[in-house]
Amino acid sequence: QVQLVESGGGLVQAGGSLRLSCAASGRTFSPYAMAWFRQAPEKDREFVARIIWSGGSTDYTDSVKGRFTISRDNAKNTVYLQMNSLKPEDTAVYYCAVRTIQIYGYNYWGQGTQVTVSS
Repeated sequence: QVQLVESGGGLVQAGGSLRLSCAASGRTFSPYAMAWFRQAPEKDREFVARIIWSGGSTDYTDSVKGRFTISRDNAKNTVYLQMNSLKPEDTAVYYCAVRTIQIYGYNYWGQGTQVTVSS
């Protein structure tokens, strides 16, 4: 069993920055990947960024490329999402997720943290 605890959300003006954190706890933690998703009001949840735990390769949705950076700290079992140049359309609840094995989907999810960007 994996528990995920997110932090770092809040209210920020357009053009500002926030850093989200997601700490994983449980037994020996060595997933295939961790990712951030987001869900805006009345919209479907969408993929934001992913990092492969071993090796650290990353992927981003086009709308955040060049503005967001996903990273991890293996020793702390923590994944981060540095969000710069925030836009009002980035407003959403952000969720971190774990994909424990490559052939599975994301099978553990955090509770979500609200990010609100004012214009």
